[in-house]
Amino acid sequence: MSVAEPALERDQIEELRPRDLSPARTLGERLTAVGAFFALVLVDGVTRIGGFHRLHGWVRRAPRLGRSENPATVQRICSGVDRAAAYYFKKAWCLQRSATTTILLRLAGIDAEMVIGVEKIPFYAHAWVEVDGMVVNDHPVVKTRYAELERC
Repeated sequence: MSVAEPALERDQIEELRPRDLSPARTLGERLTAVGAFFALVLVDGVTRIGGFHRLHGWVRRAPRLGRSENPATVQRICSGVDRAAAYYFKKAWCLQRSATTTILLRLAGIDAEMVIGVEKIPFYAHAWVEVDGMVVNDHPVVKTRYAELERC
């Protein structure tokens, strides 16, 4: 018999996110963070100009180049997006970070999906990225906390 885990509040989930804000140690980590920063700028621009509809279509049509199962690549890209978001000139919301992560993972050959979920009462929406059904850029509890609304 297992003991049920207590429900986490939104601010507690925010604290549990596995963000990597440590300084980049290698040239590859630095280049990934710089690329992620420019990808955040691009995602922000697409959202600002075309709104959510344009961003959603852009993520949905992002190419899936090759097929890779390298967990180190997933970790490197997620950490790069975290580092880029820390230096971004405004708050990078979960939708921007998840869209950026999804696109960069797909370009690296990882079959990533952006998931948008909602909590009905009180209403709250959240976005995260999954690879093979596992949350890669957030805490795994988001899959149980939010009802899945869209997967792209």
